[in-house]
Amino acid sequence: MSVIPVLVINSGSSSFKYQLLDMATERTLASGLVERIGEPVGVARHTVYATPTDGAAPAFLDATRTRELPIPDHTAGFAVMLEAFASDGPSLHDSPPVAVGHRVVHGGARFFEPTLITPLVEINIDELSVLAPLHNPANLAGIVAARRAFPDVPHVAVFDTAFHQTLAPAAYTYAIDTEVAASHRIRRYGFHGTSHKFVSEAAAAFLGRPVEDLTQIVFHLGNGASVTAIDRGRSVDTSMGFTPLEGLVMGTRSGDIDPAVLFQLARRGGLSIDDLDDLLNKRSGLLGLAGSNDLRDIRAAIERGDERAILAFEVYVHRLRGYAGAYLAQLGGADVISFTAGVGENAPHVRAGALETLGFAGVEIDHERNESPDRGIRVISTDASRVTVLVVPTDEELEIARQTLSVSRA
Repeated sequence: MSVIPVLVINSGSSSFKYQLLDMATERTLASGLVERIGEPVGVARHTVYATPTDGAAPAFLDATRTRELPIPDHTAGFAVMLEAFASDGPSLHDSPPVAVGHRVVHGGARFFEPTLITPLVEINIDELSVLAPLHNPANLAGIVAARRAFPDVPHVAVFDTAFHQTLAPAAYTYAIDTEVAASHRIRRYGFHGTSHKFVSEAAAAFLGRPVEDLTQIVFHLGNGASVTAIDRGRSVDTSMGFTPLEGLVMGTRSGDIDPAVLFQLARRGGLSIDDLDDLLNKRSGLLGLAGSNDLRDIRAAIERGDERAILAFEVYVHRLRGYAGAYLAQLGGADVISFTAGVGENAPHVRAGALETLGFAGVEIDHERNESPDRGIRVISTDASRVTVLVVPTDEELEIARQTLSVSRA
């Protein structure tokens, strides 16, 4: 079987991650990280994976190679990446990528599917930076540099917001003056869409059922966290809103909060807009409540009887239950509830806490299954549970590669 290489790029303002996948087997061939771009000394890491045999999982061919050198901009970063492929493999000369897929955070209301990148699409991504000033410019910098490095292959943008473009107006509309909302494009957009799409389809495939036959709730729980109600493969409600700040309690983000709290802090506390932005995005959530945004640290503190940690976990789980109940109501019940991402895949106490009050809706957790150290997709509900509860490892890079290939071959 011939190799079908697709390169996936996830670009930030001072770094970018990359992954080369063989889409004939959907196997990762290599991955890497180029970071500290623009600093006096940058860092580049490149890992090559061995070809698995007899169904074994991929293994590192060699220890990850790390280089430290000046990387003044993204274009220089891509040159460093190309040098790593040339020196350590796999050879892009022998098997050049057939397409390059790019994660783009915000597609606004314009982009609802993976999109072949043209100069006009680049202009649109740049213009949408007003909605994602920390992300879209960085994503665009990666696109520009990658198109210079790979000028002869199609480049495809895959948008975090695209999966949620199926929300009905009742779900995405905020109850503020309609002219003000329209003038400033204020609405719920939702994020983590690539992960929610991948997990919902992986869950359906695992259960041997068409995704169009299932109602699902997917919890993507990492440092950033969101939950989505999915009706027959379509997102119908999601916790993140105009920005990724809304919704669940997260590592450093507050999630839902009464907007009047901000008025109070501005009027009585003297906090500026930038102060409030910093507070809610960087100094709130688990970090603000417990002093750490790592649930492993919080778990250890709970075992020591730390009251701040206990409260932080209770607040975190209370919000999860609230969204689970709300989305069960929106869907009229669920066939599947899935947990994914770093916390969702690795924190059984979070999964148990989020669902322990949902027996009325047919949700029964098997505690032995839930506590199992097994990896991979697996059932953690009882055989009698009317709702199947799963742990589904997410793979956003694979999802981006799939969507990229579908567009580049169209």
